[in-house]
Amino acid sequence: MVRKNKVYSFLIVLLILVGYQCQSGNQGHNVLTPQEENEGWILLFDGETLNGWRDYQGEAVNGPWEVADGTIRCLGAGSDATGYLVTDRVFENFELVWDWKLSPGSNSGLIYHVYEHPKFAVPYVTGPEYQLIDDDGFDGDLEDWQRCGADYAMYLPDFDKRKMKPVGEWNNSKIIFDNGHVEYYMNGEKLLEFEAWTEDWFERKNSGKWESAPEYGLAKKGLICLQDHGDPVAFRNIKVKELPRKTIEKSLFNGTDLTGWEVYGTELWYAEDGLLVCESGPDKEYGYLATNEYYDDFDLTLEFKQLADGNSGVFFRSFIEEGVKINGWQVEVAPKGHGSGGIYESYGRGWIAPIEKEKEEVLKEGEWNTMRIRVEGGKVTTWLNDIEMVSLEDQKIEKAQGRIALQIHDGGGIKVLWRNINIKTL
Repeated sequence: MVRKNKVYSFLIVLLILVGYQCQSGNQGHNVLTPQEENEGWILLFDGETLNGWRDYQGEAVNGPWEVADGTIRCLGAGSDATGYLVTDRVFENFELVWDWKLSPGSNSGLIYHVYEHPKFAVPYVTGPEYQLIDDDGFDGDLEDWQRCGADYAMYLPDFDKRKMKPVGEWNNSKIIFDNGHVEYYMNGEKLLEFEAWTEDWFERKNSGKWESAPEYGLAKKGLICLQDHGDPVAFRNIKVKELPRKTIEKSLFNGTDLTGWEVYGTELWYAEDGLLVCESGPDKEYGYLATNEYYDDFDLTLEFKQLADGNSGVFFRSFIEEGVKINGWQVEVAPKGHGSGGIYESYGRGWIAPIEKEKEEVLKEGEWNTMRIRVEGGKVTTWLNDIEMVSLEDQKIEKAQGRIALQIHDGGGIKVLWRNINIKTL
């Protein structure tokens, strides 16, 4: 009899413990298996706190988010302008998985490669979005590019393979971003696949929704972002595994036309006799020729010959805010006595790394010069005709992303030739 009572007591305690674990909502969730740990997976949500997360453009979580029952929940108080929760960490190439659960009629999303900069008020003008939405219950008409599982406003999912569970039940999604090769999954099925930064990708980017968002999708690394778009949505089991970066070596100028570049301003940029030419136009204003891609860590070499005035420059980790207002850093190309090879910040600090006076003689006026620029993390080193001109490390540069751009200065009377523009990513 005593033995029997002990067995009953054990079973009762076991049932209570099992019931408690089931009610907690965190049984087997928000943890890494030993195999996942060995494979390099990182847990982005611990199931109990919002450690590792903060508001977009903020330092803490003050927005409409909470942790409850082992989930991150947006409370539905966000809007198009507010309600974005981002990771502290930046991710570049990765495999990302997460679970999500919608409420009736809800609209949300997961955005990645978010470039956080004061000039970008919301994350989605820089980062692509895996759309999460209740297609059937949403109050309003939806285009196919707005439906659940789409690469929002860019690529459609295969709707025949999309096996969404009913609203109120958990779904699982995965994004693979591997050096521009992108795959989206839902509940184990591949929904779509594309290559970022191809001709097809740029055609889509430069039309429709993103026509007025010139920096959309160009960042090759960034924050991961959850969106509160005004409806309650829950997230859990958010895990990421980083993938290695591939080195690329290529020419940025094909010798024939301006493929791969974008013109800003009214000054003249054209290809002639295998050379890239920049020349003052009738407006005599600033002008830029910028790559249509971002380049973060790289080793760049190019040759230039200054005709006439020759006041120009090479910008890096930069973007054009509006018109011809540029945001970033310039390696100076200018007439002798004006610091060619030095580094100038286009806003705020001005010269952050001027050259030594005796190095002015390195420039060969009216002849071809070779410039080399190496940018890695926050360290920038420049060479002119194989002579090191400046080297510095800078925290603002370390956090920045952007294009490479050639400049023509204002004032008129300027003409510069360029050739052999070659880059190796690091």
